[in-house]
Amino acid sequence: MRREITVTGMSCGHCEQSVVEALEALDGIESASADRTTDSATVEGTADSAALLDAVESAGYEATL
Repeated sequence: MRREITVTGMSCGHCEQSVVEALEALDGIESASADRTTDSATVEGTADSAALLDAVESAGYEATL
């Protein structure tokens, strides 16, 4: 399943990488990408929505589906 997440607070490549690493650490995630220019992240996998948001927020960014 492919899902888009709105992520605010990313300002550099390191920020994007932090979001990707947090998402890819979740069980059921096959791949993740983040783009600071569009304030978004895209995930492929089966992790539930709450886990996705918690992962991004634990990395220090705000997230909404």
